[in-house]
Parts: sequence; C-alpha cells; structure tokens
Amino acid sequence: MGGIALGMYLRTLLPDHHLSNDSKDVIKLGTGMIATLAALVLGLLIASAKGNFDTMNNGLVQVGAKIVLLDRALAQYGSETRETRDFLRRGVADTIDRLWPNESALHLDVKARQSRPGYEAVQDQVRQLSPRTDAQRWLKSQALQVSGEITAVRWFLIEQRGHSSLPGPLIVLLVSWLVLIFFIFGLLSPRNETAIVVLIVCALSASASLYMLLELDNPFGGVISVSSEPLRNALMYLGQ
Repeated sequence: MGGIALGMYLRTLLPDHHLSNDSKDVIKLGTGMIATLAALVLGLLIASAKGNFDTMNNGLVQVGAKIVLLDRALAQYGSETRETRDFLRRGVADTIDRLWPNESALHLDVKARQSRPGYEAVQDQVRQLSPRTDAQRWLKSQALQVSGEITAVRWFLIEQRGHSSLPGPLIVLLVSWLVLIFFIFGLLSPRNETAIVVLIVCALSASASLYMLLELDNPFGGVISVSSEPLRNALMYLGQ
C-alpha cells in the first residue's frame, strides 16, 4: 500500500511526457517481467514451505502409528512391560504438551504428566527385558526396532521444527519486487475511488499470499498448523 501511495504521489509531480503512451508501454513491459519473476519465486517458496509442512504432518502420523505398534508389542510380551508402557504414555503426553502448549494433554491423562521420561528411557527398559521364549525374543526385537524408528523420526521432526525452509534473501527480494510492482500500479493508475479500491484489494491479496507462505513455514504455530490428532489418537489407544 505504501508503494501504491508513493506511485500516485509521484504521478502528480512528473511532467506529462514522462507518462506518454510510449513511456507507459515500456513501464508495462518492465512490470510484466518483474511480475513474472515474482510469481515464479512465490510459487517456488510456497511449494518449499508446503513440502516442509507436509513432512511434519506425515512424520507425526508415522510416529503415532509406530507408538501404537510399540505399545501392542509390549502388551503381547507380558505383564513385565507394564512400567515401560506407562513410560511410553507419559512420553506421548509430554510431546503433546511441548509441541502444542495451548492444547495440553492434561485433561486426557492426568497421571501421564507426573514424570517426564524420554523415549530413550523406553528403549533402555526394552533392552533390559529378559525374554524366556522365542515369541518374547521376537517381540523384544520388534519393540527395539520400532522404538529406534520412533526416536529417529522424533529427532528429525525436532531438527525440522527449528529450521526454516525459506531463504531470507529470497523473501526480501520477493517483497521488494511486490512493492515495486504496486508502485508502478500507483504511478499508472488514475486517482479515483474505483482504482484505489481495486489496488488496495490486490495489495491485500498479495500480502495474504505472503502470510500463508510464512504460516506454512511454521507448522507448530500460527493459524495454519499441523494437527495434534495423530498423537492424541495414539494416546487414547495406549494401555488398552
């Protein structure tokens, strides 16, 4: 909007020959080139941010499914894994509280937050199991494999959470291009209410695309965020 206002103000100061038909044609050609570049960069950034968002969401779905699978393997192993399964439930509740502090898992499981062991503690307890039958040995092996996969995905999500997929210089360049485009729009537009309203709507639309871009790049915060349902659903099945 600042670019629009500056363009309209500069229009009143420029001599008429600077805005002749030939000059306008050249300005429009340059604006079309910049608009094409801005559209390409914006599309690439949105695709990158959406890919990061989908990676986080799919990772949570995988973790939720593997947690339930681990709990079922421990349940089939025997009653001696009761404490390990309880640790697993506490770990899931703690993860929900950390990633979604406004959606605390407290109302789902009060006991789950009395202590906060990590998933590594679950792996340690599984390693300490002493299987007596071939079935228990197979279940222990499966539990170790699944718990290792859960830990790997968990650390991957932690690393991705603190990493932005949007290069800062590209964001600055894109915003500069958009400001320049709307400056030229204001420069070439007549000063009437209809033109001003249309330009403001266009500026808001461009700003909304940038807002959506930044929202997708922050999957655990803001209006557009990954859902906690995969982990909450897993928590509901644990211990059954």
